[in-house]
Formats: sequence, C-alpha cells, structure tokens
Amino acid sequence: MKRIFDFIMSLIAIIVFSPVILIVSILVKITSKGPVLFKQRRIGKDNVEFKIYKFRTMRIDTPNVPTHLLNDTDSFYTPIGKSLRKVSLDELPQLLNIIKGEMSIVGPRPALYSQYDLKEARTSMGIHKLVPGLSGWAQINGRDTITLESKVRFDKEYLDKRSFMFDLKIIFLTLYRVVKVHGVTDGAIEEKKEELSV
Repeated sequence: MKRIFDFIMSLIAIIVFSPVILIVSILVKITSKGPVLFKQRRIGKDNVEFKIYKFRTMRIDTPNVPTHLLNDTDSFYTPIGKSLRKVSLDELPQLLNIIKGEMSIVGPRPALYSQYDLKEARTSMGIHKLVPGLSGWAQINGRDTITLESKVRFDKEYLDKRSFMFDLKIIFLTLYRVVKVHGVTDGAIEEKKEELSV
C-alpha cells in the first residue's frame, strides 16, 4: 500500500512540478559550469547503498571535504544554489529515487555512506529496515538542527508509530515547514562533492 501510494503521488508530483523542474534545470545549467544533477552515495534500506539525486547547488571546484571543513561555505554556492536549498527545490529530483523504489515519500532521511555512527545507531534500533524518505519525523522535528542522538530517537519513534495517517501528518507538516523555511542551516549543503552526472 505504501509503495503504491509513493509511486502514484511521486508520478503526480513530477507532472505537476514539471514546469518548475524544467526552469530549475535551465537555471542551474546557465548559471554555473557542470551538470544539472548531483549524485551522492547514500545508505538505503537494509544498509544497501544507492545514489541520491539532487539539483546541483555547489560549484564543481568545491573541495571534496565535509562541508564544515570548508573555509568559506558561501563562496562555493552556485549563484542560485543557496536559494534552491533554502526552499528545498534541490530535493525535487529525489522523486526519481522514489519512482525507482530506492526511497519513500516518508521515512528516515538517508544517511551519507560515510556517516558510520548514524548507520550503526540506526542498525542497532532496527531503523535500517525502513526505506529512507524524502522527509521524515526527524526532519520536521528539527531538520538540520538536531543532534545525531535526537535524530535516531525520532527515527525510532517513527518506526514504532508508522501508519498511513502518521505519514499523512508528516507530509502536511513537511509542507508547512518548507513554506516557513524552518530548521534549515547554511551548513546544510551537499556533505561532500562526490560524483556528478548529467
């Protein structure tokens, strides 16, 4: 049931947002050198890695180091990168991940392949059995501002309480927080500049 809902809603979202996706794709391409999409290794269901899609928001010469090690984060944004991240438009390509079955609309946000502590903590709680989501319970309870421990606690709470109605609540609250731009930090950009594609 959840998979069918994810597939249908993502397909509808792609159709509805197709003008936005087209415009953002063109803007990314004409405002900076490099591909339109950014691919990044993430940890999926049962700790199996997959490639997550995002609109590229960083210059292609960004050092391949964790974001917090960059001397001047703002200088590495593309001209529209910071704005895309602020309103979460860079996440739209993940609708393709949902169509492919690698992600769900609601679930724990997929960890970076290098976030071993988060991977281990989730595995110990059985959270790794869930399909990662475009948004999740931890996202709407702090997004980029909560600690690893709090994130795992909210993920476990979602695991225990998951239901169709709970997912609908999370979707509604996600839309509300995106509109309010709640819980987004400037440091919450691509964690590493890794593989780039078309």
